[in-house]
Amino acid sequence: MTGPALRPRRSVLYMPGANERVLEKAKSVPADALILDLEDAVAPDAKAAARERVAAAAASGAYGHREVTIRVNGPGTAWHADDLRAAAAAGPDAVVVPKVESAATVREVERALEAAGAPEHTAIWAMLETPRAMLDAREVAAAGERLSVLVMGTNDLAKELHAEHVPGRAPLLTGLSLALLAARESGKVILDGVFNDVKDLAGFEAECVQGRELGFDGKTLIHPAQVGPCNEVFAPSEAQVERSRRIIEAFDEAAREGRGVVTVDGRMIENLHVEDARRVLALAEAVAGR
Repeated sequence: MTGPALRPRRSVLYMPGANERVLEKAKSVPADALILDLEDAVAPDAKAAARERVAAAAASGAYGHREVTIRVNGPGTAWHADDLRAAAAAGPDAVVVPKVESAATVREVERALEAAGAPEHTAIWAMLETPRAMLDAREVAAAGERLSVLVMGTNDLAKELHAEHVPGRAPLLTGLSLALLAARESGKVILDGVFNDVKDLAGFEAECVQGRELGFDGKTLIHPAQVGPCNEVFAPSEAQVERSRRIIEAFDEAAREGRGVVTVDGRMIENLHVEDARRVLALAEAVAGR
């Protein structure tokens, strides 16, 4: 998450692949990344046409700085193999794979993409949506060189748990935490799940704040109106940037003077605080580059 390779993924917007007008609109939405969806948002009889439309959109280069990904239909469905071949030919930034429950699935997708000639830059994003996925998240996160991002499928997880969607998401916190631990151990990016009520902006913002506090890198979204608030919450604030600069400056000054104790705002500073400060500044610079 640090250094020149850092790429902001504060807001990641699902766009239905069957809707040409929506795909065009996505070119002006200020999301960090787009998921052009061939799965839930597309009816069975529209899958083939949507596949062709999404592949053309992903290959067009018309989305500017936005990271463009394709969500294929899940393993075991009638459309999965054709989706992977089309995505490999289109060469998006990533292929989003739903219903991933095992490391074996990641490796199978990786082999299929490589067999179909996918370029090296096309990564795999694995969606974790079931109890088994939560319990095996560590193995999934470590599988495959192309795997770069974990995506929480919180709607499906709630369904599988027979849980209710409640403020604070108490029924989901164990699963979210297991996935976060797996992502951080393996050095992967991890994205929070969607918020369903597009009219409840206060509830949405509260869930964004919760996701950021838990440690997520960003959030998946279902409506363009959610992009702005999400970008703001998941970007470092001016106060965070200023404090991070002061931490680094104080630490560097102490090192030059041979002092072993460093304090900022009355708090002792250690290497771990400096590393986090550098991460905050790197993210702020990457966001500013947008």
